[in-house]
Amino acid sequence: MRFAVLVKADERTEAGELPSEQELRDMGNFNDELVKAGIMLAGEGLTDSSKGVRIRYEGGRKSVIDGPFAEAKELVAGFWILEAKSKEEVIEWMKRAPFQSGEIEIRPIFEADDFGENLTPELRAQEDRQRETMKARQEAAKG
Repeated sequence: MRFAVLVKADERTEAGELPSEQELRDMGNFNDELVKAGIMLAGEGLTDSSKGVRIRYEGGRKSVIDGPFAEAKELVAGFWILEAKSKEEVIEWMKRAPFQSGEIEIRPIFEADDFGENLTPELRAQEDRQRETMKARQEAAKG
């Protein structure tokens, strides 16, 4: 099972304050543990919301809203994509994260079988092609 672990923003991250060298070292060491355990698929930090935009879709109209956005605690400052046997395994790993404050959210990622009959064989093949293309591009970018 795959899970998204969402790191909530706070006043510090929304002010654009970068982590200290020690915080980066601690997070790097934690990420090393996740990689060695074979569960980390991806993980990144996000810039503050002043550098972002939102696109709102209403009745066929699209409007672009520039950041920053209010309510830092409702924003995401980073994420991991983890593959684990269970949500409980992810919880146990994330209890070890080197955070001193803040909040994370753990959510399962939909898998193809979760969509049942609505994901027709044609749609499944389309998704498989997309994943193969993305994987090939990532491998090519690595050189």
